[in-house]
Amino acid sequence: MPTHTDVPATTDKPTSLADRTGRGLLALCGIATLGAFANGISIMATVAPERLMSEAWRTLAYLVFVGLFVMLAVAPRTQRGTWELVFVHKIAITAFAITAGDTPDANATWPIDVALVLATAVAYVLCRGWYGWRSTTLASATGPLPAHSTG
Repeated sequence: MPTHTDVPATTDKPTSLADRTGRGLLALCGIATLGAFANGISIMATVAPERLMSEAWRTLAYLVFVGLFVMLAVAPRTQRGTWELVFVHKIAITAFAITAGDTPDANATWPIDVALVLATAVAYVLCRGWYGWRSTTLASATGPLPAHSTG
């Protein structure tokens, strides 16, 4: 018995152009996030000691998102929950930044996060990211999903 909800497989793959465009957008999101990581390193070098730990936490989290964007770009139709995890975080942080008012970090952050949400949403549609929830894979770089063990 499967341990996840199966979505029936479909036969309509994205076009090659759509797939490459979506993966390219995800690569750009990853590159932009690497830029944020580099900026975070420079902030950590100059921040007051009482803010160092929170800046380190934020800066190192950028590497997690680089990894998530790479995972999505490499295998966009085999990721169960990865797309949704990125969307939840990016939408939540964008909403928080917009409602945070005129704080310097919020004003600098929300336009970038809006762009990441939009680029990720376009990539989701172009790459058909929802295919990750299918019971079988289609055009997967990693092959079929492993069989579930019953014992």
